[in-house]
Amino acid sequence: MTKTFLSSPLDRRHFIGGLLLSALCLKSRPSLAASTDLTFDELYGKVSVLGLEFSSKVKELNGREIAMRGFMAPPLKAEATFFVLTEVPMALCPFCSSDADWPDNIVVVYLDEKQTFVQPSTQIEVTGRLEMGSWTDPETGFVSLLRIRQASYGTV
Repeated sequence: MTKTFLSSPLDRRHFIGGLLLSALCLKSRPSLAASTDLTFDELYGKVSVLGLEFSSKVKELNGREIAMRGFMAPPLKAEATFFVLTEVPMALCPFCSSDADWPDNIVVVYLDEKQTFVQPSTQIEVTGRLEMGSWTDPETGFVSLLRIRQASYGTV
């Protein structure tokens, strides 16, 4: 009599156990396309006489998909396709005249498509592509050091 694959109960148990272990390993492995969480505390490494210096994490994530939680500052106008994400709820938009005045607890969010804005006291999670460096929006004149582009958000 020839022995077939998985003919004994022990062989079947090892096989099923191996399948379950493989499935768990695949499930626990982060997706390459998944975004990386970034917090406001991780944005800057230090403040020097030259201003804010980006953290090594921000430098590493520049151009990559990230997720951040915070609050939506009131937009400058209702039809805007961008808003400011803040660490704490704010009653007024923290619009800056130059990047030298840039607060260390805000990020500009450029939406991939128009969305309905939420109340400033509602916590949201934003996902999109991180972009660092001084940039002036040609349409609004808004100056920013950090941006999340091609973004979308949802309430937490």
